[in-house]
Amino acid sequence: MEFKPYVPPEKSLPEFTIKALVLGLLLSVIMGAANAYLGMYAGMTVSASIPAAVISMAILLAFKDRNILENNMVQTAASAGEALAAGVIFTLPALIVLEVYTEFPYYLVTIIAALGGSLGALFTVVLRRAFIVEEKLPYPEGTACAEVLIAGDRGGAHAKPIFIGGIIGAAYKFLGSTGLWAGTIEAAKMVGRRVLYIGSDLSAALVSVGYIVGLNIAFLVFLGGAIAWFIAIPIYAAKMTGLEGSALDIAWTIWSTKIRYMGVGAMIVGGLWSLVKLRSQIARGIRSGLEAARRRQAGESVLRTEEDLPLNYVLMLIGAFVIPLFLLYLHILDSIGMAFVMAILMLILGFFGSAIAGYLAGIVGSSNNPVSGITIMSLLFTALILKGLGLSGTEGMVATILVAAVVCTAAAIAGDTMQDLATGYLVGATPRRQQIFEVLGTFAAALIMAPVLNLLIKAYGIAGTPTAKENPLPAPQAFLMAKVTEGVFMGTLEWAMVYIGAGIAIVLIILDEFLRLKGSKFRTPVMPVAVGIYLPLSLGVPIFIGGILRWLVDRARGGGEKPTDAGVLGAAGIIAGEAIMGIIFAALIVGNMAPSVGFSSNILGLLLLAAIAGWLYYTGRKGVE
Repeated sequence: MEFKPYVPPEKSLPEFTIKALVLGLLLSVIMGAANAYLGMYAGMTVSASIPAAVISMAILLAFKDRNILENNMVQTAASAGEALAAGVIFTLPALIVLEVYTEFPYYLVTIIAALGGSLGALFTVVLRRAFIVEEKLPYPEGTACAEVLIAGDRGGAHAKPIFIGGIIGAAYKFLGSTGLWAGTIEAAKMVGRRVLYIGSDLSAALVSVGYIVGLNIAFLVFLGGAIAWFIAIPIYAAKMTGLEGSALDIAWTIWSTKIRYMGVGAMIVGGLWSLVKLRSQIARGIRSGLEAARRRQAGESVLRTEEDLPLNYVLMLIGAFVIPLFLLYLHILDSIGMAFVMAILMLILGFFGSAIAGYLAGIVGSSNNPVSGITIMSLLFTALILKGLGLSGTEGMVATILVAAVVCTAAAIAGDTMQDLATGYLVGATPRRQQIFEVLGTFAAALIMAPVLNLLIKAYGIAGTPTAKENPLPAPQAFLMAKVTEGVFMGTLEWAMVYIGAGIAIVLIILDEFLRLKGSKFRTPVMPVAVGIYLPLSLGVPIFIGGILRWLVDRARGGGEKPTDAGVLGAAGIIAGEAIMGIIFAALIVGNMAPSVGFSSNILGLLLLAAIAGWLYYTGRKGVE
């Protein structure tokens, strides 16, 4: 059956409006600043697409001439700030960990953030058709955002499950954030010399992500976690000597310093294989882009919903953005040859990383997109090449981080852009206009990244560095990037784990091809498993539970299409509510106003999560009235 967007291609509504632009850029700056702090504090950021869509809907109610596509444009620009913050804070603070800077020059952060992020948005122009139209990846958060926008536009029965889900998600996140229950419940025990671990995040949003992506993908994410935590960690622990600390500390230490790199190895092979498999779709995307540009020049019409930025403009913009980055590298290293190598590496790895990030956002959503894993891949390649060319010590590590920072911001924005384009595909937006808004939102957020970073460093500092104050920020991802870079240049990195992860990916590829030839509905694509290995097991468990819920609902209903599944609408509402409350709490944390309770009850958190899962099941079975 041919896909029909909510707003048909023949219908044209105002999208690129002044109020949408002003509101989108303002929200991009606010959410970028909030997530910069949250990322350095907790090592993660929250996706801003759904919160921005809901905030936009509330504000645009004051205007008579509003529409769903204008609302979509606001969330497109606004979400760029959150994504850019992730790319910046995961990498650049590593230069403070390496004691290269004690505060950042404005030009350094702004050039890398604005141009690196914009490259990620431009790279997705040739990926949109391959991943969204032809591959039809689920894009759980993009789907949820579209459902929120459509339900708000329709009202009535479609709005009810989203509204109820939003209240449930926000209330659950609020109670958990006050410390009423732990964010993760987990236990570990030493059995002989082996350590056994089990744990799960108490997150209604992750259950909802599993519900939206379905059982196949949800199981594969869990399988990756099971390989890491049930097999690899116990085996590695049994071979180690002199282990100290609790069983829980030992499990987490082994995973974060050793086993996690298996996920990186699997991502490298899985990413390459994904691009090989999708080479024809990507090539068709490039050809169709060039053909569309030719047709426009000849005065022929192109469907509004298929109108991307012209590829000739995209290529010119890429060249215009690469030149200042090359000059930045030249300024830092004072070597034309090395700056040229860095620029080429940045361009190739930036496209590769953006493609993987765009693909993974389609599987697990933007919030759970392992951008840090993609960045580690680029760190490894860059460090090895630069080390082979003679760079060493601090100079080599700085050069590596500067390339990785561009790749990380590009990948973060690419994942966000593909998610926004998936939303636009469902609601009937014009891709070209969304792509322009994404770049504008990126530039707006980039202008405030350096002041925000320097403010946080002056106020808190980074733990373990000369900048640390009384309550320093942990900046866990930045420490990880610094230690990986040091490991390559000092020869201490665990390459064996990377090779094992690559081997696992090859086995999964062979199995997936066998299942494809057999015509099986169940498949084993590498990337969800790689994500499961790289991320904590505790994230995979609620996603798996959500996948099981969706399977049970589909069995009870005899199948069901996503647009008419009230469970998907309810799951979208839960994700929206938790994301909005996450943004609110980020602001409260920054203002030292976050509420807390004096006791904790994980049993209460579990019971409420079980009740939410029951509500999702009931809502999914009931359908839209």
